[in-house]
Amino acid sequence: MKCFLLVLSCLAVLGEVTAQRQVAVQEGPLYRTEGSHITIWCNVSGYQGPSEQNFQWSIYLPSAPEREVQIVSTVDSSFPYAIYTQRVRGGKIYVERVQDHSALLHITELQARDAGEYECHTPNTDERYFGSYSAKMNLVVIPDSLQTTAMPQTLHKVEQDPLELTCEVVTETLQHSHLSVAWLRQRGSEKPVEVIALSRDFVLHSGTEYAQRQSLGEVRLDKLGSTTFRLTVFHLQPSDQGEFYCEAAEWVQDPDGSWYAMTRKRSEGTVVTVQPTDKEFTVRLETEKRLYTMGEPVEFRCILEAQNVPDRYFAVSWAFNSSLIASMGPNAVPVLNSEFAHREAKGQLKVAKESDSVFVLKIYHLRQEDSGKYNCRVTEREKTVTGEFIDKESKRPKNIPIIVLPITDDWVVKVPQNHQILPQGHLESSISVEVASNASVVLEGENLHLSCSVRTAGKPQGRFSVIWQLVDRQNRRSNIVWLDRDGTVQPGASYWERSSFGGVQMEQVQPSSFSLGIFNSRKEDEGQYECHVTEWVRAVDGEWQIVGERRASTPISITALETGFAVTAISRTPGVTYSDSFDLQCIIKPHYPGRVPVSVTWRFQPVGTVEFQDLVTFTRDGGVQWGDRSSSFRTRTAIEKAESSSNVRLSISRASDTEAGKYQCAAELWRRNYNSSWTRLAERASNLLEIRVLQPVTKLQVSKSKRTLSLVENRPIQLSCSVRSQTSQNSHFAVLWYVHKPSDADGKLILKTTHSSAFEYGTYAEEEGLRARLQFERHVSGGLFSLTVQRAEVSDSGSYYCHVEEWLLSPNYAWYKLAEEVSGRTEVTVKQPDSRLKLSQAQGNLSVLETQQVQLECVVLNRTSAASQLAVEWFVWKPNHPEREAVARLSREATFHYGEQAAKNNLKGRLHLESPSSGTYRLFIQNVAVQDSGTYSCHVEEWLPSPRGVWYKRAEDTAGQTAVTVTRPDAALQVDTVVPNATVSEREAFQLDCSVVSRSSQESRFAVAWFSLRTKAGGKRGSPGLEEQEQEDEDEGEEGEEEEDPTERTVLLSVGPDAVFGPEGRPWEGRLRFQRLSPLLYRLSVLQASPRDTGNYSCRVEEWLPSPQKGWYRLVEEESAPVSVHVLDTSSTLQSVICSNDALFYFVFFYPFPIFGILIITILLVRFKSRNSSKNSDGKNGVPLLWIKEPHLNYSPTCLEPPVLSIHPGAID
Repeated sequence: MKCFLLVLSCLAVLGEVTAQRQVAVQEGPLYRTEGSHITIWCNVSGYQGPSEQNFQWSIYLPSAPEREVQIVSTVDSSFPYAIYTQRVRGGKIYVERVQDHSALLHITELQARDAGEYECHTPNTDERYFGSYSAKMNLVVIPDSLQTTAMPQTLHKVEQDPLELTCEVVTETLQHSHLSVAWLRQRGSEKPVEVIALSRDFVLHSGTEYAQRQSLGEVRLDKLGSTTFRLTVFHLQPSDQGEFYCEAAEWVQDPDGSWYAMTRKRSEGTVVTVQPTDKEFTVRLETEKRLYTMGEPVEFRCILEAQNVPDRYFAVSWAFNSSLIASMGPNAVPVLNSEFAHREAKGQLKVAKESDSVFVLKIYHLRQEDSGKYNCRVTEREKTVTGEFIDKESKRPKNIPIIVLPITDDWVVKVPQNHQILPQGHLESSISVEVASNASVVLEGENLHLSCSVRTAGKPQGRFSVIWQLVDRQNRRSNIVWLDRDGTVQPGASYWERSSFGGVQMEQVQPSSFSLGIFNSRKEDEGQYECHVTEWVRAVDGEWQIVGERRASTPISITALETGFAVTAISRTPGVTYSDSFDLQCIIKPHYPGRVPVSVTWRFQPVGTVEFQDLVTFTRDGGVQWGDRSSSFRTRTAIEKAESSSNVRLSISRASDTEAGKYQCAAELWRRNYNSSWTRLAERASNLLEIRVLQPVTKLQVSKSKRTLSLVENRPIQLSCSVRSQTSQNSHFAVLWYVHKPSDADGKLILKTTHSSAFEYGTYAEEEGLRARLQFERHVSGGLFSLTVQRAEVSDSGSYYCHVEEWLLSPNYAWYKLAEEVSGRTEVTVKQPDSRLKLSQAQGNLSVLETQQVQLECVVLNRTSAASQLAVEWFVWKPNHPEREAVARLSREATFHYGEQAAKNNLKGRLHLESPSSGTYRLFIQNVAVQDSGTYSCHVEEWLPSPRGVWYKRAEDTAGQTAVTVTRPDAALQVDTVVPNATVSEREAFQLDCSVVSRSSQESRFAVAWFSLRTKAGGKRGSPGLEEQEQEDEDEGEEGEEEEDPTERTVLLSVGPDAVFGPEGRPWEGRLRFQRLSPLLYRLSVLQASPRDTGNYSCRVEEWLPSPQKGWYRLVEEESAPVSVHVLDTSSTLQSVICSNDALFYFVFFYPFPIFGILIITILLVRFKSRNSSKNSDGKNGVPLLWIKEPHLNYSPTCLEPPVLSIHPGAID
C-alpha cells in the first residue's frame, strides 16, 4: 500500500506523461530512373491533437544543400516553390493520404533535377514540442538506359510448326541491378498472357496457359550471350495466334531489402498467325441388331473418320450405361475395369483395335443384365517432345441400346417307348457296322470326327436308330447321342449341355452312314467310342420291330494339354546401359497350335524389393493387359507373340533404374469349354532373369588448370569453369562455386546453379552479403560457366574452385546425377590499389614585399586511381617554432577549412584557393604581412571508395617546401633642404622648405614636423627670446631617447600622415602657415619674424606605409640638415609700430569707417522718426555697440607686403 501511494505521488508530481512524436520516412538512398513513378512513404506516431496529421515535403538540392526548397503540402496550397508549382497543380506531384498518420509522396515523371535529400515534415499539433517533427532520406535519379529491341515482323505459320523469336536487352546502369525478361502474347484488347519469363532471381516460369507445355519442354527461353534472349515454341497451336513481344524490367534492391522495378521496356511485337490443319474427325457406332437372346454374341464397332489417321494419336474408351468398360490409348493396349476384366479373362469379352480407324467391343455370351446403352468416346492426343501425351478434342456418337431376352423353351429328352428286341433267330438282320475316326490319338482340344457305316447284304429292310456311346478307362459307359428311327437326335444326359452349345453333333450323312462330331475335345473324352446300330422294320400290325442290332467301336486316346508344359525365360543382354534397349524372351514348351490359348505374364521385382509385380500380360485371346504398377513401362515397352509359337518377347527401350531388377515369365494354359467359357489347365513360372541397368560411363572432364589472379578492390573477379568433355550432348550441369580461406578447414559454398538453371545461394554468400554482387553466366557453348564477383573486396581473397555435377535425363524423364568433378583452383588476391600518389618535390624560395600576393602551388604528379578523392592541407613552419601549424585544408568533399594559423595571423580573409586543373591546387595568400613568413608545404591524402561505398585513406604524401620571406620595402627616404641659410629683416616672413628627395614606396604617406634647434645650457648655439618656453619644452621633450641629445628641439608645427595638424609652438602661435606645394615638397612659412626667431631649423619626415591589417606603420624617418635663419633687429617707427601691431593697425585703418557710417545712419533714423512722431525718444540715450571680430589680417596700405591670411588653431572663433 505504501508503494502504491508512493507511485501515485510520483505521478502527481510528474504530471501527465505524454508520448514522444516520431516521424519516419522511407529509408534511403533510393535509386530511380528518369521518367519513372516514385512513391516515398512517411509516417508519424506518438502525436497529440487531431487524429489526421498533415505532411509537408521539401528537398535539399545537391547544388545548395543548406537551402530548403518546398515541394508540396497537404494543408497549404501555396506551399510549393515556383519550380514545383506547375507540376503540383498538374497532378504530377501529389501526396496520397494512406491513413490519418501515413502518407505517400508521388512523383509521376521523375526528372534528373529531382535528385536530392527529401524531408518530410509534420506541423506541430502537440501542446509542446517533444520528439522529432521531420525525417530525411536521399533520392538518386539515374538515367534510364534500359533498351529492349526486337525485329517487328509478321509470321504466317502452320499448326505444329516451330516458332523462334529473339530479343535484345541492354542496360548501361552503373548501379548494381538485376534484369527480368518475359515473353508475352496479346490478342486484340485481351489481357496479355505470359508465355515464359526469366525472373530477376534467374528462375524460369510460365503463365497458367503455357505452364504444362513449358514443363514438357514445348516452350523454352534460352539466353544467347549476354544480351540476347530466345523464345522457342516447338509445336504451334491455333491458340498461339497473336502478337508476341518481349518485356524487360530492371530491378534495384532498396535499403530495406525489397526489390523495385526501376524501369520497364517492351519491344516491338511480332504478329504470328497459325493456320490450323484439318484436325476434324467424326465417330460413329455400329452393331448388327438391337434385340438379342441370352448366350448370343454381340459386336460393337466404333468407326473413326478423319484425315491422316495413321499419323495421329487417338484414344478410345467404351462405356455401358455411362460406366466405363475399358479404355485404350494410342498404343492400343486396353485397360478394363474390374468387373469386365473378369469376363475378359474368361473369354467372354474382348476389346481390340481392328484397324487404325475401327475399334471393336465383343461380348461373346450375352447376359440379361447386359441390356442397356453402349457407347464409345474417341479423344485425339498430341505427343510432346518428351513422349508424353496431351488430350485435345474428344467426340462420341449417339448411344446404341440393346435388349437381351431370356431363354423360355425347356429342353426335353425323349427316350424310346415300347423298345422291343426281337428274339434271336426271328428275321435275322444282315447289317454290319464299321466305325472309323479321324485320328486315334488327338491333342486335347482337337475335334473328334467319328463315322459309323452300316452295310447290308441286300436292300435295307427298314430304318436304323443309332446310339453313340463312350466307354471310358474305368469301363463306365455313357450315352453320347441317339438318333431314333424318325431322324430325331437326342443327346445323352451328360452331353445335353455340350450339345446345346454345338460341342456334340450327330448327323445322318447318308441313309446308312452316321457321323459323330465332338468339338473341343477334353481329356475325359478319351475312351472307346462305340456305335450301336439298331435295324427296325414295320410289322404287319404297323408297329415297328427290331430286326437286329450291330455295334462297332474304335479307341480314341486324348493327350492332355498340360503334358510337358514348361516355360523358360532367356535374355542375351543381362546388363544394359541407360537408354539402351533389351529383350526378354519367354519360351513356351511344347509347341501348341494356335487354337490352344496360352496367356503369358511378365513379372518384375525391382531392385531392393521382395515382391513381384505384374508388368504386362499377353492374354489368351491375344490382348495385352497392363499391371497396376506398370505405368512407367507402358510408353517404353513392347510385347510381341510369335505367330508360329506361343513364345512371347518383351522389349523394353530407354532402360533406366526403374527397369533394373529380376524378371520372370509366367504362363497359363487355357482350354476353351463348349460353352465358350475358359478353364485354366496349368500355370508355369520361368526361371528368374536379373537385368542390371548401368549408368553410362562418364566422360566428364573439368579443367584442372590452376590460376593466380591478383587484382585491386572494386574490380570484378572473373572466375571460369570449363567442361572439357561430357558424356552426352544432352548433358546438363550443376555448378557449385566454393571459396576456401586459409583459416577454414573446408571450402564454403558461394553459389549453386542446378541442372535446371535454378539458383541457390550458399551460406557464405549470405554471411558476406555477396548476393547483390554475384553474376553467373552460362555460355552458349554449354560447357563454359563463369562467375563474376562484382566490386571485389580485400576480404574476397581466397582459393576459388567449382564443383561440376553432370546430370542426364533418364529414359523415364527424371534427371539423375551421373558424375561430379572438381576444377583446378584459382588463387585470388584482392588488395588495395598500390599507392601511386606522388607530389612535386620541387623546393622554392619566395621573397615578397608586404601587401603583395603569394602563390603556393601543390602539384599531384600521379595518383592511385582516377576515381579517388584528394584532401589537401597546407602547413607552415614559423622561424624558431619547431612544430608545424595548419594553414588551410581542402577536404575530399571539396570543403575548405581554415587552420589554427589562419586564426592567429588573421588569414581568413586573405586566403584563396583554386584548382585550375585536375591535380593542381593553388593557395593564394593575399596582402601578405611580415608575420606570414615561414616555410610552407602541402600534404595530400588520397581517399578511395571501398566496394561497400565507404571511403578510406589509401595514401598520403608531402610536397617540397617553399620558403616564403615577407619583407617591408627598403628605406629609401631622403630629405633635403631647398632653402639655404637666410637672413630676414624683423617683421618679415621666412620660409622653411622640406623636400623629400626619394621615397620607399609610391603608396607611402608622410608625416612632417619642423623643429627649432638650440643648444642646451652651456652650449654654443641658442635661440634668443625662448627662455620663457624652456620649462615647457623640457616637459614636451621626446620620449624614449636613450642617449642625451645636447640639442634642444622645439616643435614649430607637425602634420601627421593622416593630414592632421598638431598644435603650433607657443612662440610662433598664429604666425605659421603650412603649404604642400607638391607631393614631395612641404613649406612652412613663419610670418612677422622677430629677432627671437633667429636660430637653426630643421624638418623631420616620417614615411608611413599601409600594413596588411589595413593600418599604417612608420617605416623610416629622416631629418633634414639644419637651416640657419637670422632675423635683423630694426628700430621702431610709427609705421613699423602700426604695421607690427595688429590691434593698432585695425584701430587706425579699419574701425573708424564702420563707426562713422553707423553714426550717420543713426542720425538719419532719429530725424526720420522725429518727423513722424510727436513723441521724442532718445533710445535710452545710447547707441548699441556692434563688435565685429575680424580674422587676423596682416594688411597695411602703407606696407609693402600683401596681406597674409594666417590659418592656425584659434584663428577663427
